[in-house]
Amino acid sequence: MSIPEHKPRKQIILGAHLGGVNHHTLWHLPESGSQIDFSSFEHTARTAERGKFDFFFLAEGLALRERDGEVFDQDVVGRPDTFTVLASLAAVTDHLGLAGTISSTFNEPYELARQLASLDHLSGGRAAWNVVTSFDAFTGANFRRGGYLDRSQRYERAAETLAAVRELWDAWADDDLVIDKEAGVFARPGAGSFRHQGPQFDVSGRFGVPRPPQGHPVILQAGVSPQGRDFAAAGSDAIFSPYGRFDEAREYYVDVKARAARLGRNPDHLKILPSASFVLGDTEAEARERAHWVREEQVTGRTAQILLEQIWNRDLSGYDPDGPLPDVEPLVDAPPFIAGRALIHADRPATVARLRARAEAEGLSLRQIAIEEFTRGGFVGTPTQVADALDRFVQDDGSDGFVLGSHLVPTGLDAFVDSVVPLLQERGSLRAEYTGSTLRDNLGLPAPLRPARSPREATPAGV
Repeated sequence: MSIPEHKPRKQIILGAHLGGVNHHTLWHLPESGSQIDFSSFEHTARTAERGKFDFFFLAEGLALRERDGEVFDQDVVGRPDTFTVLASLAAVTDHLGLAGTISSTFNEPYELARQLASLDHLSGGRAAWNVVTSFDAFTGANFRRGGYLDRSQRYERAAETLAAVRELWDAWADDDLVIDKEAGVFARPGAGSFRHQGPQFDVSGRFGVPRPPQGHPVILQAGVSPQGRDFAAAGSDAIFSPYGRFDEAREYYVDVKARAARLGRNPDHLKILPSASFVLGDTEAEARERAHWVREEQVTGRTAQILLEQIWNRDLSGYDPDGPLPDVEPLVDAPPFIAGRALIHADRPATVARLRARAEAEGLSLRQIAIEEFTRGGFVGTPTQVADALDRFVQDDGSDGFVLGSHLVPTGLDAFVDSVVPLLQERGSLRAEYTGSTLRDNLGLPAPLRPARSPREATPAGV
């Protein structure tokens, strides 16, 4: 990969992801910190802001996942509510965007709009919403409606939820909130009035929070299926890409940007951000040795069994991790053996056949197959090598940036900020200082236009 001389250098977008207790995070190491204490969130956010990152990203789970009816022993237990964490981080950061994963399936538009608008006001225009759908009845049992929606219905609900939320953010005109030294603070007649009618929602009233500083908080989504890609291309400002290998990533990049263009959008206003990990060393050999150690620590024998149980959908604890793959077939129609985890291998028999063929061809054990299937390669090398690889990936349109996570919480990001960030800044691929006042500004995204409305009287409501 090389940067054409005529092509302007892209600014790399960086997000910091604080991962949960799972096989990516080495939570068992003595130097690992808490996954739920505010100090861990604060340290990661402050470090990201010191490195001039664009945003801090926090995932969310709506249910404690289970394995064979018991709490899944590799899950986060006790993590605080996402909005509460992000609002707290607004008080200890000044420029960093604050992004949270919030489900569109089990939340109402009015409450979502109110919480996100509030976060945007409290942070001075730094809120972002990762719009997701919830897929299973297990999670749905925690909510009043219960059950779950089929895939097509989930996207229908998500699209209307997002549309309704945007209508609520637009319910206030720019001059609806008036501050007058004599009359005090008041709202003009009609301020906040809204009415949304659709297949999913019929809501009306007055929205209680003035229009957010960004107009609309930044919208993040992820889409892999054709339907998901269309949904993300139509309604999001940035997309989390699942592709870490350059050829796959660039194909996805080109495809989604083209979908956005066909929908009448400027492709430059849709940012593509794969998740990425990194391992640094003083030499390439040292970094590769450490990366190998990290992968081995991430997937212990017991972890390998549990990871493959998600594919086989049955108990594999009796199989030797250093032996061959299980000789039993996956249970296709049985209830989920591990409940609450997103199913990334929809065709279990085909996946098992593929893994068996690879294990036989390469002489891999159960554990080795799990390592190959479930760990991320990431960027490995000296700080200079990692900076070069990240920069080439972005400049050659594999992405617009990355959402970086570390195997060590909360201090893993420190080494990247101390050693890689200065190299990216020296070559002009990463800002030296924040220049925008909002997350939209820093991401290079335009402020959304508010729909035109009829003039209103400049009179306080109720006067």
